[in-house]
Amino acid sequence: MAKPSNPNLEALIYVIRNQKVMLDHDLADLYGVETKALNQAVRRNLRRFPLDFMFQLTEIERENFRRSQTVTASQRSVNWRFTPYAFTENGIAMLSGVLKTERAIQVHISIIRVFFRMREVLRTNSEFTEKLENIEKNTDRLFKVVFERLDDLETVKPPVLPKRKIGF
Repeated sequence: MAKPSNPNLEALIYVIRNQKVMLDHDLADLYGVETKALNQAVRRNLRRFPLDFMFQLTEIERENFRRSQTVTASQRSVNWRFTPYAFTENGIAMLSGVLKTERAIQVHISIIRVFFRMREVLRTNSEFTEKLENIEKNTDRLFKVVFERLDDLETVKPPVLPKRKIGF
C-alpha cells in the first residue's frame, strides 16, 4: 500500500450527520494498515466505540459520498464494496489506543492538532461574526437617528416669503 507523503489532513475531514469525521479507509491509509485490519481491531474493541465515536454510513450516505468524491476515490482506488465507518474526533482518539504502533501515535497527534486548529478557526470566526453583528446594530441605530433627522427636516417647511409686486 502506498504511504501518503504529507497528506493534507484537513481534506480528509468530512462533515457527515453534522459531525466532523474521517473515514476508515483514510485512517487506515494514514496509519499504514489495511482498512480490513483497522476495522477488525475496532470490532475486537467495540465497547470502546459508542455511536458518538464511530458510526457506519447508510447506503444513501455512501452513494451520495461516492458521487461527490468520484475523482478522489478513483485516484486512491478505495474499495467501495463495503460501507465505510466514520470516526469522530473522539473515535480517532480511541483508535490510537487500539492501534499501538509508533506511526499510529504520530498520526493521531497530527490529526488532533488539525481538529484543534479547525475549532480555533471556528471560534475566531464566531468572535468576528459577533463583532460584525455589534457593528451592524450600532450602524442601524446611527442610521435610524439620521433618518429621523431627515424626516424632521422634511416636516419643517421653509417660511413663506411675501410675494413681491411686479411693477410700480
